Amino acid sequence: MKVLIAEDDPKILAGLAELLVREGYTCVCEGDGERALAAFRDQTPDFIILDVMMPRLSGYDVCRSVRALDPEIPILFLSAKSEEIDKVIGLELGADDYIHKPFGIHEVLARIRAISRRCLRRQPSARPHGFALGELQVLPDELRAQRGEQVIELNLRELQLLRLFADNPGAVLDRDRIFAACWGIDHYPSSRTIDQHIAKLRKKIERDPQNPTLIRTVHGVGYRYDG
Repeated sequence: MKVLIAEDDPKILAGLAELLVREGYTCVCEGDGERALAAFRDQTPDFIILDVMMPRLSGYDVCRSVRALDPEIPILFLSAKSEEIDKVIGLELGADDYIHKPFGIHEVLARIRAISRRCLRRQPSARPHGFALGELQVLPDELRAQRGEQVIELNLRELQLLRLFADNPGAVLDRDRIFAACWGIDHYPSSRTIDQHIAKLRKKIERDPQNPTLIRTVHGVGYRYDG
């Protein structure tokens, strides 16, 4: 899923991009309104994160122009302005959500996952009712998995990993294959990166993460799901 982030503060821009890439998103980053509008036309993102106060074109102006071209794409505003009227203006222009700076990581991720679920529901899916991984029922359109009554929140990267293992029961997947399938050829994560992601995923989906039964380690090679 591709996200356009338009923010004129380089530190905030870099931090958001790093956070979203770690979650499994592809990011297009711009530092002013004109470049953001051009990127929207050229890159066709799935949703947009817009700072309100930007050089050349404000976030409000970008939102107005985007909505004239695409009334459906989700837009999330970021703003240091805290007046209620500013939020009202943003929402009336067609924004889907509005977050005040400074903001916490968990708040941003919660808002972005909510938007992502709406995006996923609009996309055609080969398996709209989800897929099974052992005793788990994985629901891609909801970024969730279920084990009985237990609901497990997932991010895009975790969903990609689970789908890869479900599609290849019994196969030993080496790190190069996992990288290519879940990160893409343009990214070069280290072996440590994938081990960290698998460890985090096991904490969510395994009954005993220290003795996993769903995603097993094949020492010296990679990982395997036995089906």
